[in-house]
Amino acid sequence: MQDQHWGAQAAGGGAGRDRPAPMEGHGAYNRGSRVQGSSLGPAAGLLVAAARAAALPDAPAPLVIADYGASQGRNSLAPIGAALGELRRRAGPGRAVGVIHTDLPGNDFSALFETLESDPGSYLKGDGAVFPSAVGRSFFRQILPGGSVHLGWTSWAVQWLSRVPAPIPDQVQVAFSRDAAARAAFAAQADADWRAFLSARAAELAPGGRLVVLAMATDDSGDFGYGAQVATLYAALEAMAARGDIAADALARMAIPTYGRTRAEFAAPFAGGRFAGLRIEGLDVFHGEDRVFADYAADGDARAFGAKWAGFSRASVFPTLASELGADPARAARFMDALEADAAARLAAAPAPTVIPLAEMTLVRD
Repeated sequence: MQDQHWGAQAAGGGAGRDRPAPMEGHGAYNRGSRVQGSSLGPAAGLLVAAARAAALPDAPAPLVIADYGASQGRNSLAPIGAALGELRRRAGPGRAVGVIHTDLPGNDFSALFETLESDPGSYLKGDGAVFPSAVGRSFFRQILPGGSVHLGWTSWAVQWLSRVPAPIPDQVQVAFSRDAAARAAFAAQADADWRAFLSARAAELAPGGRLVVLAMATDDSGDFGYGAQVATLYAALEAMAARGDIAADALARMAIPTYGRTRAEFAAPFAGGRFAGLRIEGLDVFHGEDRVFADYAADGDARAFGAKWAGFSRASVFPTLASELGADPARAARFMDALEADAAARLAAAPAPTVIPLAEMTLVRD
């Protein structure tokens, strides 16, 4: 029965990580990111507007689009394809365009390139002058040559922090913690990381370049959203610990290093009008579409409802939680399988709408 105790032999008695893990590989994030994909519409429109307004170099210099936090690529296809259409209108059909997808070094870049080649919605279809590439580095530092990017895009990525700044003693998501020290540490880390991200992008953008950001947020009423999802996830983890399936100290170390910034926190670096040469052209906080509950309202399938939300959590945050259990991939997979099944069952027992607060903004490099 030792194999069932996934956290009992974490490496060296449990040397955990304080960095977020990449999304689950083998195309799992592409399959489990329907919630993210269904909320891209408004920000994708901003990206087209940014492509219309961005300063472009004279021909024959190539145009460069950067996709920050691309994961496995599926949710990048439609926005970048739409932006390419606008750039083609402005620069002509034969102008070379480089699309650079970035993510953490451990990202499943094979799935990304397979998606670009085989997905019917790929922006490569019918355009032989588009040249995709990838960079595996954290976006909290400069990762592309200075002044080289004309159009930037990032979706569902900048809510991830560079590290876990403090333990969360009563939760795995700080938005639901009652611990003042943990909440203050996460807020400070979120501010520092946002400024680091902006400074790096300011260095990479060409003069007149634009960056469109879509990210998880805290809405104007103070709601981070995802209440049922986080509650069921933590309850499932506590049940695992109570059964001895994971060690209590492993649960104590588990923390999801994401932070939903408020409207004021997104705008804070720009209090003087500009930050590192960037200015805000538009900023809005809104509620994304809950396509999962809409499906449930139409078909009444509670099991599918639970499975979709559990799949959303698995693909995005389960790898980071599993990193506290050691380096054995088989143990991590068994842990994630069991956690997904438990969370899905709990969510299926009481389907309800989910609040999905998002922020969208356009930044300009003067």
